[in-house]
Amino acid sequence: MTKTTEPRTIQAVGITLEIIDYLHEHDSARITEIAHELGRSKGTIHCHLATLLEQEHVVKNGDAYQLSLRYLELGEGVKRRLGTYGVVTDELADLAEQSDELVQFATEEHGRAVYLYKDGGDRAVQTASSIGKREYLHCISLGKVILAHYPRERIERIIERHGLPEYTSQTITSRDELFEELQTIRERGYAFDDEEKIEGLRCVAAPVKADENEVLGAVSISGPSSRMTGDRYREELPNMVTRSANVIEINSKFS
Repeated sequence: MTKTTEPRTIQAVGITLEIIDYLHEHDSARITEIAHELGRSKGTIHCHLATLLEQEHVVKNGDAYQLSLRYLELGEGVKRRLGTYGVVTDELADLAEQSDELVQFATEEHGRAVYLYKDGGDRAVQTASSIGKREYLHCISLGKVILAHYPRERIERIIERHGLPEYTSQTITSRDELFEELQTIRERGYAFDDEEKIEGLRCVAAPVKADENEVLGAVSISGPSSRMTGDRYREELPNMVTRSANVIEINSKFS
Protein backbone atom coordinates (compact mmCIF):
# COMPACT_ATOMS: atom_id res chain seq x y z
CA MET A 1 0.00 0.00 0.00
CA THR A 2 1.45 3.35 -1.05
CA LYS A 3 1.42 6.03 1.58
CA THR A 4 0.34 9.43 0.26
CA THR A 5 2.05 12.51 1.64
CA GLU A 6 1.34 16.20 1.37
CA PRO A 7 3.65 18.06 -1.03
CA ARG A 8 6.51 19.94 0.61
CA THR A 9 6.11 23.68 1.03
CA ILE A 10 8.79 26.37 0.91
CA GLN A 11 8.90 28.49 4.05
CA ALA A 12 10.53 31.49 2.36
CA VAL A 13 7.73 31.72 -0.19
CA GLY A 14 5.19 31.51 2.62
CA ILE A 15 6.85 34.44 4.43
CA THR A 16 6.83 36.53 1.26
CA LEU A 17 3.13 35.91 0.75
CA GLU A 18 2.42 36.78 4.40
CA ILE A 19 4.13 40.13 3.81
CA ILE A 20 2.12 40.77 0.64
CA ASP A 21 -1.14 39.94 2.43
CA TYR A 22 -0.19 42.21 5.34
CA LEU A 23 0.59 45.16 3.06
CA HIS A 24 -2.67 44.57 1.20
CA GLU A 25 -4.62 44.78 4.45
CA HIS A 26 -2.76 47.77 5.91
CA ASP A 27 -1.90 49.85 2.79
CA SER A 28 1.64 50.55 4.02
CA ALA A 29 3.89 49.47 6.90
CA ARG A 30 7.44 49.68 8.23
CA ILE A 31 9.77 46.74 8.72
CA THR A 32 9.46 46.80 12.53
CA GLU A 33 5.67 46.71 12.40
CA ILE A 34 5.55 43.86 9.88
CA ALA A 35 8.12 41.83 11.83
CA HIS A 36 6.17 42.27 15.06
CA GLU A 37 2.79 41.40 13.56
CA LEU A 38 4.06 38.36 11.64
CA GLY A 39 6.32 37.11 14.43
CA ARG A 40 9.45 37.26 12.27
CA SER A 41 12.85 38.90 12.79
CA LYS A 42 13.47 42.35 11.31
CA GLY A 43 16.37 40.93 9.32
CA THR A 44 14.13 38.30 7.70
CA ILE A 45 11.45 40.84 6.78
CA HIS A 46 14.07 43.26 5.43
CA CYS A 47 15.51 40.59 3.10
CA HIS A 48 12.09 39.65 1.76
CA LEU A 49 11.10 43.28 1.23
CA ALA A 50 14.39 44.00 -0.53
CA THR A 51 13.63 41.15 -2.96
CA LEU A 52 10.07 42.36 -3.52
CA LEU A 53 11.37 45.89 -4.12
CA GLU A 54 13.94 44.68 -6.65
CA GLN A 55 11.24 42.69 -8.47
CA GLU A 56 8.94 45.79 -8.45
CA HIS A 57 6.23 44.16 -6.34
CA VAL A 58 6.49 46.83 -3.63
CA VAL A 59 7.49 50.49 -3.49
CA LYS A 60 9.19 52.30 -0.62
CA ASN A 61 8.07 55.70 0.66
CA GLY A 62 10.46 56.84 3.35
CA ASP A 63 10.60 53.97 5.83
CA ALA A 64 7.26 52.47 4.77
CA TYR A 65 6.55 49.86 2.11
CA GLN A 66 3.46 49.56 -0.09
CA LEU A 67 2.31 47.16 -2.77
CA SER A 68 3.21 48.44 -6.23
CA LEU A 69 0.91 49.13 -9.15
CA ARG A 70 2.10 45.81 -10.55
CA TYR A 71 -0.94 44.28 -8.89
CA LEU A 72 -3.26 46.28 -11.13
CA GLU A 73 -1.75 44.46 -14.09
CA LEU A 74 -2.03 41.11 -12.33
CA GLY A 75 -5.65 41.78 -11.38
CA GLU A 76 -6.60 42.75 -14.91
CA GLY A 77 -5.00 39.56 -16.18
CA VAL A 78 -7.10 37.49 -13.81
CA LYS A 79 -10.27 39.29 -14.93
CA ARG A 80 -9.46 38.59 -18.59
CA ARG A 81 -9.14 34.92 -17.70
CA LEU A 82 -12.77 34.96 -16.56
CA GLY A 83 -14.64 34.72 -19.82
CA THR A 84 -17.90 35.80 -18.20
CA TYR A 85 -16.60 39.09 -16.73
CA GLY A 86 -17.97 41.39 -19.43
CA VAL A 87 -21.32 39.61 -19.37
CA VAL A 88 -21.47 39.95 -15.57
CA THR A 89 -20.75 43.69 -15.56
CA ASP A 90 -23.41 44.44 -18.18
CA GLU A 91 -26.09 42.38 -16.46
CA LEU A 92 -25.33 43.67 -12.95
CA ALA A 93 -25.56 47.26 -14.18
CA ASP A 94 -29.09 46.48 -15.35
CA LEU A 95 -29.91 44.64 -12.11
CA ALA A 96 -28.67 47.56 -9.99
CA GLU A 97 -30.87 49.97 -11.91
CA GLN A 98 -33.86 47.65 -11.70
CA SER A 99 -33.55 46.85 -7.98
CA ASP A 100 -32.11 50.19 -6.84
CA GLU A 101 -29.99 48.21 -4.36
CA LEU A 102 -26.44 46.87 -4.00
CA VAL A 103 -25.76 44.00 -6.43
CA GLN A 104 -22.72 41.71 -6.43
CA PHE A 105 -21.16 38.76 -8.22
CA ALA A 106 -18.86 36.29 -6.48
CA THR A 107 -17.24 32.96 -7.15
CA GLU A 108 -15.56 30.37 -4.90
CA GLU A 109 -11.83 29.87 -4.59
CA HIS A 110 -9.96 27.89 -1.92
CA GLY A 111 -13.18 27.37 0.00
CA ARG A 112 -14.17 31.03 0.30
CA ALA A 113 -16.31 33.46 -1.69
CA VAL A 114 -14.38 36.03 -3.72
CA TYR A 115 -16.17 39.21 -4.86
CA LEU A 116 -15.50 39.90 -8.53
CA TYR A 117 -17.89 42.77 -9.24
CA LYS A 118 -20.34 45.08 -7.50
CA ASP A 119 -22.66 47.86 -8.57
CA GLY A 120 -25.42 49.83 -6.93
CA GLY A 121 -28.64 51.71 -7.54
CA ASP A 122 -29.47 55.09 -6.05
CA ARG A 123 -30.44 53.58 -2.68
CA ALA A 124 -27.61 51.04 -2.47
CA VAL A 125 -26.10 50.57 0.99
CA GLN A 126 -22.36 50.76 1.54
CA THR A 127 -20.80 47.57 2.90
CA ALA A 128 -17.28 46.36 3.64
CA SER A 129 -17.29 44.10 0.59
CA SER A 130 -14.82 45.06 -2.13
CA ILE A 131 -13.51 43.53 -5.33
CA GLY A 132 -11.19 40.65 -4.47
CA LYS A 133 -12.29 40.42 -0.84
CA ARG A 134 -12.82 36.91 0.49
CA GLU A 135 -15.69 35.85 2.74
CA TYR A 136 -16.75 32.64 4.46
CA LEU A 137 -19.35 30.81 2.40
CA HIS A 138 -21.77 29.67 5.11
CA CYS A 139 -22.91 33.13 6.26
CA ILE A 140 -23.71 34.97 3.00
CA SER A 141 -26.34 34.22 0.38
CA LEU A 142 -23.75 34.17 -2.42
CA GLY A 143 -21.74 31.54 -0.56
CA LYS A 144 -24.64 29.36 0.48
CA VAL A 145 -26.12 29.20 -3.01
CA ILE A 146 -22.72 28.12 -4.37
CA LEU A 147 -22.29 25.50 -1.62
CA ALA A 148 -25.77 24.15 -2.33
CA HIS A 149 -24.55 22.92 -5.72
CA TYR A 150 -21.41 21.19 -4.43
CA PRO A 151 -21.22 17.50 -3.47
CA ARG A 152 -21.28 16.81 0.25
CA GLU A 153 -17.64 15.69 0.31
CA ARG A 154 -16.46 19.03 -1.06
CA ILE A 155 -18.57 20.94 1.46
CA GLU A 156 -17.16 18.84 4.29
CA ARG A 157 -13.62 19.69 3.19
CA ILE A 158 -14.45 23.40 3.16
CA ILE A 159 -15.93 23.19 6.66
CA GLU A 160 -12.88 21.31 7.92
CA ARG A 161 -10.60 24.01 6.53
CA HIS A 162 -12.51 27.15 7.46
CA GLY A 163 -15.01 26.15 10.14
CA LEU A 164 -18.38 27.87 10.65
CA PRO A 165 -17.52 31.10 12.48
CA GLU A 166 -20.36 33.07 14.06
CA TYR A 167 -20.97 36.72 13.15
CA THR A 168 -24.49 37.38 14.44
CA SER A 169 -27.14 35.47 16.34
CA GLN A 170 -28.54 34.42 12.95
CA THR A 171 -25.34 32.81 11.64
CA ILE A 172 -25.53 29.08 10.93
CA THR A 173 -22.83 27.43 13.04
CA SER A 174 -24.15 23.85 13.05
CA ARG A 175 -23.12 21.39 10.35
CA ASP A 176 -26.52 19.68 10.40
CA GLU A 177 -28.38 22.98 10.16
CA LEU A 178 -26.17 24.08 7.26
CA PHE A 179 -26.83 20.89 5.27
CA GLU A 180 -30.58 21.27 5.88
CA GLU A 181 -30.39 24.86 4.64
CA LEU A 182 -28.44 23.84 1.54
CA GLN A 183 -31.04 21.20 0.70
CA THR A 184 -33.78 23.86 0.89
CA ILE A 185 -31.72 26.18 -1.34
CA ARG A 186 -31.26 23.44 -3.96
CA GLU A 187 -34.99 22.82 -4.06
CA ARG A 188 -35.91 26.53 -4.08
CA GLY A 189 -33.20 27.69 -6.49
CA TYR A 190 -31.97 30.71 -4.52
CA ALA A 191 -30.59 31.59 -1.08
CA PHE A 192 -31.33 34.16 1.60
CA ASP A 193 -28.98 35.84 4.06
CA ASP A 194 -31.24 37.04 6.87
CA GLU A 195 -28.77 39.20 8.85
CA GLU A 196 -26.40 36.23 9.11
CA LYS A 197 -23.21 38.17 8.36
CA ILE A 198 -24.16 41.76 9.23
CA GLU A 199 -26.98 42.80 11.54
CA GLY A 200 -29.51 44.91 9.67
CA LEU A 201 -28.50 43.61 6.22
CA ARG A 202 -30.44 41.07 4.17
CA CYS A 203 -29.46 39.52 0.84
CA VAL A 204 -30.77 37.10 -1.73
CA ALA A 205 -28.65 35.25 -4.31
CA ALA A 206 -29.03 32.90 -7.27
CA PRO A 207 -26.39 30.60 -8.82
CA VAL A 208 -24.80 31.09 -12.22
CA LYS A 209 -24.17 27.62 -13.65
CA ALA A 210 -22.12 26.48 -16.62
CA ASP A 211 -24.15 23.27 -16.59
CA GLU A 212 -25.90 21.06 -14.06
CA ASN A 213 -22.59 20.02 -12.50
CA GLU A 214 -20.58 23.27 -12.53
CA VAL A 215 -21.26 26.56 -10.73
CA LEU A 216 -19.48 29.62 -12.13
CA GLY A 217 -20.54 31.88 -9.28
CA ALA A 218 -23.59 33.68 -7.95
CA VAL A 219 -25.46 36.99 -8.19
CA SER A 220 -26.92 38.77 -5.16
CA ILE A 221 -28.99 41.78 -4.15
CA SER A 222 -28.37 43.28 -0.70
CA GLY A 223 -30.20 45.94 1.27
CA PRO A 224 -31.23 47.08 4.75
CA SER A 225 -33.65 44.78 6.54
CA SER A 226 -36.10 47.69 6.78
CA ARG A 227 -36.54 47.58 2.98
CA MET A 228 -36.01 43.85 2.45
CA THR A 229 -39.36 42.66 3.78
CA GLY A 230 -42.52 40.83 2.75
CA ASP A 231 -43.14 39.92 -0.87
CA ARG A 232 -40.29 42.16 -2.05
CA TYR A 233 -37.75 40.10 -0.10
CA ARG A 234 -39.35 36.69 -0.53
CA GLU A 235 -40.58 36.88 -4.13
CA GLU A 236 -39.71 40.03 -6.12
CA LEU A 237 -35.95 40.13 -5.45
CA PRO A 238 -35.47 36.34 -5.81
CA ASN A 239 -37.15 36.60 -9.23
CA MET A 240 -34.79 39.44 -10.17
CA VAL A 241 -31.56 37.64 -9.24
CA THR A 242 -32.76 34.39 -10.80
CA ARG A 243 -33.50 36.16 -14.10
CA SER A 244 -30.12 37.93 -14.03
CA ALA A 245 -28.29 34.68 -13.28
CA ASN A 246 -30.07 33.05 -16.21
CA VAL A 247 -29.11 35.92 -18.55
CA ILE A 248 -25.45 35.56 -17.53
CA GLU A 249 -25.60 31.80 -18.07
CA ILE A 250 -27.01 32.18 -21.56
CA ASN A 251 -24.79 35.07 -22.68
CA SER A 252 -21.62 33.50 -21.26
CA LYS A 253 -22.07 30.59 -23.66
CA PHE A 254 -21.67 33.00 -26.60
CA SER A 255 -19.13 35.47 -25.16
